[in-house]
Amino acid sequence: MQAGAGDLLNRSLDQHVNLAVTGLSQSGKTAFITSLVNQLINEGHGKPLSFFNAVHEGRFIAAKRVPQPNLQISRFDYDAGMQNLGQQEPQWPEPTRSISQIRLAIRYTPQDSLLKYASQMSTLYLDITDYPGEWLLDLPMLNQSYQQWSEYMTELLTSEPRFELAQEFLQTLDQLDPMASISEAKLAELAEQYTQLLLNFRHQLGLSVIQPGRFILPGEHQGAPILQFVPFPFFQRLSAQDYANADEQSLIAMCQARYEEYRDVIVRNFYKQHFVNFDRQIILADCLTPLTNGPAAFNDLQQAVALIMESFSYGKSNILRRLFSPKIDRILFAATKADHVTSDQHQNMTTLLEQVIIKAKKLLSFDGITMKTLSIASIKCTEQGKSEYQGKKLSVLKGKRLDNNQMITLFPGSVPAKLPQPSFFKQNNFDYIQFKPMTAADEHQALEHIRLDQVLQFLLGDKLK
Repeated sequence: MQAGAGDLLNRSLDQHVNLAVTGLSQSGKTAFITSLVNQLINEGHGKPLSFFNAVHEGRFIAAKRVPQPNLQISRFDYDAGMQNLGQQEPQWPEPTRSISQIRLAIRYTPQDSLLKYASQMSTLYLDITDYPGEWLLDLPMLNQSYQQWSEYMTELLTSEPRFELAQEFLQTLDQLDPMASISEAKLAELAEQYTQLLLNFRHQLGLSVIQPGRFILPGEHQGAPILQFVPFPFFQRLSAQDYANADEQSLIAMCQARYEEYRDVIVRNFYKQHFVNFDRQIILADCLTPLTNGPAAFNDLQQAVALIMESFSYGKSNILRRLFSPKIDRILFAATKADHVTSDQHQNMTTLLEQVIIKAKKLLSFDGITMKTLSIASIKCTEQGKSEYQGKKLSVLKGKRLDNNQMITLFPGSVPAKLPQPSFFKQNNFDYIQFKPMTAADEHQALEHIRLDQVLQFLLGDKLK
C-alpha cells in the first residue's frame, strides 16, 4: 500500500497512527474495534473517558469517520456491528472474515507539541486495521520450506491432544506413496480431510495454533487449488535425492509446489501489503476459554502468541522511520472479556496474561518498545453484585447466557495469577460462561466498557499532546 502525499505529510508531522488490531479467533477483535470507534465518535454521550488525557483535560473536540486511504481493502462495517448491538435482542457483531479497515479523524486542541503554534486545533488520523485471527499464524511459514513446515505440523499432529483426532488422517497418508502420481481430485479430498481436522482442533479442543489459517477461513480463495495441499509426516523415508527429483505430478511434489505458492503469493503479499505499515499494535487474548478447555489449550495459546509476535517488525520509531520504514513502537497486551469474571479477578487476569507473554516481552524490551498489559471488556455485558453463600458475601455476575438467552447469576471462579498448574485443571473450579449483550445499544450513546479509556490513552495519548 503506497501512502499518498497527505498521509506522508501527516506522518512527518506525527499526525497519523496506523493501528494493528491483532488477536486469535474469539478474542473479540470486531467487538473491540466497534467499541473503540463508538467511544471516540460519541465521547461526551455516556460514561466519560476519564483516563484519556485529551478528554480529561478538555482538549478533545470531536472524532468522525472519514474515507479510508486504501480503496482495495473492505471497509470495516461499524454500522452493521452497531445494528446487531441495537436489536431488541442484541447480538454480538459478526466476526471478521477478511481484512478490513476504518479511518477516524480526531480533532483536538494541542497543548505541548509544536502544532499549538500553528493552529488552535489539530487533527490526528487514526487507521484501524482488522483481519481474521486465523491468518496471523500463517506468517511464520514465510521462513519455512515445505519440509520444515511438514516437520513442525508432524510434531503437533503426533502429540496429544491432537494425536487422538489425527490418527485416521496420519494412517491415510501412511498408505500413500509420496513419489507416485496423484490426481487433483484425490489431493483435494486429502486437503478437505485435513481442513476438517483443523476445524476439530479449533472447536472440539479449543486449540489456537491452526495452520494454514486460510484452510478454515479461505475468503476469496475458497475451492482454489492453492488451498489443496497437506503436510507430509514421513520425510525420514525419503532421501534428499528422491525428494529433489520427484515427478511434478507426485504427491510430494504437488504439495510442495502448492505450499510454496501459498506461502509466496498469499502469505507474503498479505505481509507486505499490510503488516510492514503498522506503527501501533494491540494484541487481544482470550485467556478465559483456554482455562476452561484445559492445559493443552492453554499451552497452545502461549505458543500461538509467541508465533504471532515473531512475525512483526518492532523498533523505536522516529520521523525518518515513520516516513520510509514504519516500525511498531508501542504494544498493548489486552486480556479480553474482563466482564466475564468479577472485578476482584481483573488484576489476576492481567498478571496471567503477563505470564503468557513473558518470554516474548523480554525479547521486545531489548528494542526499547513501550509495552503495557491490561484486562478489558470492549462491550460490558454483565452486572456485578453480591450474594450470600454459606454465611459469606460473595461477588457474583448477572447476565444472559449466549447459548440459551437465560438470565443467570453466578460466581465464575478465581483466575490464577500465575500460569496454571495441573492441579488447577483437575479441580475444575473455573466456570466460564459466554454472555450476550444485555441491553440494546443506542448508536448515539457510548457503549459501556471496562478500561477502554486506558487503552486509548496508551495507544494515542502521546499523539494528542
